[in-house]
Amino acid sequence: MRNIEAPRTEARQVSIGVRTAGTIFGTLRLPLEGEPLAAVAIHPATAVPQRLYSGFAEYLATRGFAVLSYDYRGTGASGSARENRRLRMRDWMDVDVPAAAAWLRERYPELPQVAVGHSLGGHALALNNGGEGLHGFMTVASHAGVTRSIPDRAERARVELILRVLGPGAARVLGYVPGRRMGLGEDMPAAAMLEWSKWSRTPGYFFDDPTMHARERTARVRTRVLCVGLDDDPWATPEQIGVIARQLVNAQVQTRTYAPEDAGVPAIGHMGYFRRGPGVVLWPDAAAWLAARAGISGS
Repeated sequence: MRNIEAPRTEARQVSIGVRTAGTIFGTLRLPLEGEPLAAVAIHPATAVPQRLYSGFAEYLATRGFAVLSYDYRGTGASGSARENRRLRMRDWMDVDVPAAAAWLRERYPELPQVAVGHSLGGHALALNNGGEGLHGFMTVASHAGVTRSIPDRAERARVELILRVLGPGAARVLGYVPGRRMGLGEDMPAAAMLEWSKWSRTPGYFFDDPTMHARERTARVRTRVLCVGLDDDPWATPEQIGVIARQLVNAQVQTRTYAPEDAGVPAIGHMGYFRRGPGVVLWPDAAAWLAARAGISGS
């Protein structure tokens, strides 16, 4: 008989209302033994389902954290892209991220709060969303998604085709983007794709969108920040991560870049940091940094 490893964490399905309309569905993971010592929200990347973060969330829970992961509205368990076609990327950053952070803070008001943002989730944190009471936050592969900055020509051509032609075309015709077919993760609301397409064409990304007031917002961030990059990431190059990090002018910013050989794997890329293979080596650093920010020991 095959041995089945007993779960080391408890997982609870949760629903979170937002101030505009709709519901966020997520998972709260807790240590099986003892009370959590700190709370951490994992804010996802664009159209990336929360299941990508399950291993990382479980690991953090075994280190004493209460961990919230979730799907943005119009993706994954939080509703269909077609029925949420008017949701923009800024709605995820300005509404969903603060809602998730507030839910976790209200559930554990006595615990120190930290956060992790992957790509878009890191953008939201850098824009001072979900930052109330945070002792620090970590971003992973959070970069200015300017397509012309992608070094590899073939990858640049592929992304430009998706963001400038196929994605906007599908958004206008279908009312949503079939992201699974395009290799973008989950299906995506039309308005989110159109906003992403617009930002991706300007050298400063959303910093060039005057309606975002991005420089004023990043200047309000005053906590400790760790920006993690992966040196084989075809999109989030150190230069493009720096576009975001350099705007955190009043934060205490550290940067770390990992190579696949650091984790003993052939590749990590834009998504691989949250997979269990690289995670065996990389996640202890993250847990230690988050624990230090939260002022807890034993992690």
